[in-house]
Amino acid sequence: MASLVVFALAYTLSQFFRSFVAVIAPELSADLGLDPAGLGTLSAAWFIAFAAAQIPVGMALDRFGPRRTASLLMLAAVAGALLFAAAHSETEAVTGMALIGLGCAPVYMAALMVIGRLYPAERFATLSSAMLGFGAGGNLLGATPLAWAAGLLGWRGAITGVAGLVAVSALLLALVVRDPPALAKKTSGGFGETLAGVAQVLATRRLWPLIPITLVSYGIVATMRGLWAGPYLAEIHHLDPVARGNALMALVVAMTVAAFAYGPLDRLLRTRRGIVAAGNWVAAAALVLLAAAPAMPLAAAIALLMTVVGFGFNYAVLMAHGKAFVPPHLLGRGVTVMNLYFIGGVGLMQVGTGRLMGWARAEQLDPVTAYRLLFAALAALLIGSLLIYRLAEDAPP
Repeated sequence: MASLVVFALAYTLSQFFRSFVAVIAPELSADLGLDPAGLGTLSAAWFIAFAAAQIPVGMALDRFGPRRTASLLMLAAVAGALLFAAAHSETEAVTGMALIGLGCAPVYMAALMVIGRLYPAERFATLSSAMLGFGAGGNLLGATPLAWAAGLLGWRGAITGVAGLVAVSALLLALVVRDPPALAKKTSGGFGETLAGVAQVLATRRLWPLIPITLVSYGIVATMRGLWAGPYLAEIHHLDPVARGNALMALVVAMTVAAFAYGPLDRLLRTRRGIVAAGNWVAAAALVLLAAAPAMPLAAAIALLMTVVGFGFNYAVLMAHGKAFVPPHLLGRGVTVMNLYFIGGVGLMQVGTGRLMGWARAEQLDPVTAYRLLFAALAALLIGSLLIYRLAEDAPP
């Protein structure tokens, strides 16, 4: 259990870096000269680097174990946070974000490997959801507390402080985490054997109908919470930084409640596909309403944003759905391939939505029209992926 506590602390910091840009986006844009496309690229750099690292991370988890893989790579996040805090150009900031993404890449996957190997299979969704719930504390840190710290120390000072916390977390991972015992089936063969395991996961046909919803669902949650909710609340509802932080805190509460609520549902309802589909249909409906009236009253807008990120945050159940089709000796590679789809989808969505909003500004569209297009595009992507997900085989616990 001590290992899971340390992983939860590290994952809290990983979640912080997924979402903090939304709170200080106007200040970053002013200091670094970022337009909407540049802001999207900056936020996406974390997710793209994170996603690109997933296959190597999966190999390392199966070959070297969670402790060494997670603790050593988190040192890259320390370096990235310090570089980001000192950045004076878009290139420096993007490089820092990419290093942070690389350093955070193994944390949740290493925790899932420990859960998957040391705990009963029927508890996988519950424990992984609990990890998400505790990790959501990072989103809390990236809301009002970050806005307050940035007001007191400047955003550079605030991020420098977070870099120190990441260094402490890396040390705790190295000292406290214990690797699961080795399986009877050898998982530490040569590079060719390791890569063949990745190919086996990618070739698993039962996973294919899950790919679109995996790419899109969490991508929308992370893109709304971590990138566009803040600018939307600033441009359409004219909230100052602290008010934005308070509003984004409400979104974090919705995500935290969802993480704990979704965990036991698969055991209670005996379905994973049904839970994921129902939650995402509700999120899609909320996006359609936001697209229909972006300038709705503030309370209604926040309620719908909470609905999108709360009902859409069924990451752990969808991960459990995919894990059910992966053999135990490929667990590290299996969960990281799934996470590649999750996080890669976020990166693609943030770059794509950044381009969309940049185009809207270039065409001199008013902000209401621009956000109408944004919400409509996200709704269309989610609905399309849900239609494909209907073809997936269910995997009740």
